[in-house]
Amino acid sequence: MLSNKTFDEIKPGDTAEIRRLVTVDDLIVFANVSGNHNPMHLHDLDGDGDGSPEAVAPGLFVGSLISAVLGNVMPGAGTLYRSQFFEFVHRAHAGDEVKSRVTVISKNDHDGTVTLETQVRRCCDDALILTGQAVVEAPRHRLEIEEHALPGLIVQRHRHFEALLEQAQPLRPLKTAVVCPDEPNSLGGALLGRKHTLIDPVFVGDAEKIAKAAREMGEDISDIEIHHEPDDHAAATRAVALINADGAEALMKGHLHTDELLKPVIKRDTGLRGRRRLSHVFVMDVPGLSHPLLVTDAAINIAPDLRTKTDIVQNAIDLGRSIGMQTPKVGILSAVETVNPDIPSSVDGALLSKMAERGQIRGGVVDGPLAMDNAVDMAAARTKGITSPVAGQAEILVVPNLDAGNMLAKQLAYISRAEGAGLVMGARVPIILNSRADDEMARLASCAVAALHHARMSGAL
Repeated sequence: MLSNKTFDEIKPGDTAEIRRLVTVDDLIVFANVSGNHNPMHLHDLDGDGDGSPEAVAPGLFVGSLISAVLGNVMPGAGTLYRSQFFEFVHRAHAGDEVKSRVTVISKNDHDGTVTLETQVRRCCDDALILTGQAVVEAPRHRLEIEEHALPGLIVQRHRHFEALLEQAQPLRPLKTAVVCPDEPNSLGGALLGRKHTLIDPVFVGDAEKIAKAAREMGEDISDIEIHHEPDDHAAATRAVALINADGAEALMKGHLHTDELLKPVIKRDTGLRGRRRLSHVFVMDVPGLSHPLLVTDAAINIAPDLRTKTDIVQNAIDLGRSIGMQTPKVGILSAVETVNPDIPSSVDGALLSKMAERGQIRGGVVDGPLAMDNAVDMAAARTKGITSPVAGQAEILVVPNLDAGNMLAKQLAYISRAEGAGLVMGARVPIILNSRADDEMARLASCAVAALHHARMSGAL
């Protein structure tokens, strides 16, 4: 509970202080609420042209930390401003921990106001950020309120994808055969990956349509290698042959159906088959979640049996390790968290968990069956009495079938405002599978995930 100090209780010399870590999310929220979009205050923009983002905390954001002391601690609940003077001495930046302090100078019995000295200092070196003076109307009556009475906020910023792009930045561009990039969406995704030096594209498809799409976008593709194949199936077959001839290291879907892209991939003699079944993995950046969330399989295997699920789990673990998960935590989803012979997915969950214990699935920790709530929420797992290194903190969610996976991924995207990068695993090379509905960050993240996975598998990472 938060309690206040009434006017009668306050004495000159009384002090109160709050410490606060200034975060990137704080600056984003303040920009949205205040309408001040000055690039000096945003983490990913260069506001003064020196080539580096500044992420300077806005002056009135720093000043608002004084109001937090006045409103929460002293005088506390019921306090109202009369006036506030600030002088800014230094600047605070995202990542700085600061302390906001108020000290009572005097009281005015006639109008019930209190005058206070106000300061904000940086904690690490005690540097003075701002100084000033406040005059407030202090409360006359004792009040108590619950500290967490306000609704929470989730910033729709995709920090996990930003981290993936940063991880992939030092890598050389991944030579990628892009199949049928013959309209602006698919061509734009490939060119975006090229612009950010994630991929080095080779186009395979109808050269005239590709050139027309580039003209519509105002893009110059004269220095990009193009293999002319007007037919979609022939273009996919030629792209696979190009990879087999060491002309490319990855495959990327353009403007064609997924099954047309994958048909030549799965051919036994001339395709790109690896040791395991192909499966699709969504790498989801979910606002408010402290780690990327992998969802599999939501695009290829319709109703996988246990053998196929074994490959699906192993493929996802391999990808999780490629993007920085040391020992990925895998939750095998079902409608229940106990084994019920009438629910096949619950039986599969238990078997996959035991297979991981016996070393038949490697590189991650696997637990199942788990219902969705106790897979991702620690409180739900505790309520059900589930104790495991996965329950409540799963990083990979393995769904029972394609229907469930597709629904889960789209719920995360359209209700939770998540972004999803897509990669097909199990082939000898990464296969980038983007949707026409994907925005720029999702397309970039797909390229980054492919580059990171290729780098780890080839020993470059």
